[in-house]
Amino acid sequence: MTHDRPLPGSSQAQSPRRRTGTVAVALASVVGLFAMAVDPAVSTASDYEVSASSQAGGQSLAALATLEKGQWRLRERNSNATRDICVTNPAALVQLRHSNAQCSHFVIENTANQATVHYTCPGHGHGRTTISVETPRLIQLQTQGVIDGAPFSSEFEGRRTGNCR
Repeated sequence: MTHDRPLPGSSQAQSPRRRTGTVAVALASVVGLFAMAVDPAVSTASDYEVSASSQAGGQSLAALATLEKGQWRLRERNSNATRDICVTNPAALVQLRHSNAQCSHFVIENTANQATVHYTCPGHGHGRTTISVETPRLIQLQTQGVIDGAPFSSEFEGRRTGNCR
């Protein structure tokens, strides 16, 4: 008599749920690697910060190219806390929470008024940032992800306030 089921304890004796989860993780990994291999938008942080138009593997983020450089005030929506930053390269706004980390970037959306970027910083976490440009001096910024094991999610309104101090 033959059995179609694997013997208990064998490597094939996984529950259908576990097999499905394993396959889903493997598929997601392959799809992610494939996307990185074929998408020229994947780059390192040093490539990403090359110019004000934020070169991302040869692809510039159109919305960020329109922003004025200078002193910006970011006001967090939930707490009304403010943060003043000198923006010499608008691409730095993509990685507010991982500002000094070396990260790879994947451009999700790139239009004249909005940019969405997912980034991964090995050993430090990852994030996803969407920047909506209302004018060259006014932005809406949403960012979320994980930094050093802790989740974060923030929404900011950014306004240019003058020249850098």
